[in-house]
Amino acid sequence: MENRVWLITGASSGFGRAIARAAQAAGDTVVGAVRDPAALDDLETVRLDVTDPAAVEAAVAEVVARHGRIDVLVNNAGRSQIGAVEETTDAELRALMELHFFGPAALVRAVLPHMRARGSGAIVQMSSMGGQLSFAGFGAYSATKCALEGFSEALAEEVAPHGIKVLIVEPGAFRTSLFGGRLYRSAPMPEYADTVGKTREMAATSDGKQPGDPAKAAAAILAALDGDTPLRLPLGDDAVDALVAHADAVRAELRAWEPVARATAFD
Repeated sequence: MENRVWLITGASSGFGRAIARAAQAAGDTVVGAVRDPAALDDLETVRLDVTDPAAVEAAVAEVVARHGRIDVLVNNAGRSQIGAVEETTDAELRALMELHFFGPAALVRAVLPHMRARGSGAIVQMSSMGGQLSFAGFGAYSATKCALEGFSEALAEEVAPHGIKVLIVEPGAFRTSLFGGRLYRSAPMPEYADTVGKTREMAATSDGKQPGDPAKAAAAILAALDGDTPLRLPLGDDAVDALVAHADAVRAELRAWEPVARATAFD
């Protein structure tokens, strides 16, 4: 479709900014959904806190009123968090889930009636390789992304008959602010210094050195939407390697325990 209308959350930096630029370069119309529209002077914006359900409905209605439709929704707003499961408070976990899961879910529900009416559309869910695997210190972050991915698998099956695509993007380490200003750290406990402590050290030393280029990621996302769109799109050597290794480990464990697993039916 020519001149698509995009609604991109978290469009002020990182992947959101890169996707917005790529879509604009392709001749599309982009609306960035951000908390502070004044922070962007070169992009059409709508004010939105994705954790506010009423604001979600209002933002979608405003974009549809302006442009008549939303062709692509990109759920990108987010941040990272490091903390052992025991270190992570209930409030911290719930806040992250609101941002990464309940907010995107509300946006999906808000745009679907418009997309179904047109018989077309695309929903891009910015997940992470952490949406399929996790390691010490990223339990809360990965939990939100795993929830988003499970939600999106069902969504893809439900909306395909209505001409709507769903794309789950699973980046590895890209040069964004994920480990910079948007990294939240739970209060550390000395008991986890040897496990989560290593993750904290990695995050502290890797910001600005990540191998992934957000502009190339954006180009890959646009190519996936324009072609035979996959359900999942991992991005980066590290993501591909980690996901392949994880899939191999899951298969090996499944095969090893298959006789026990299959022997649980009534005789």
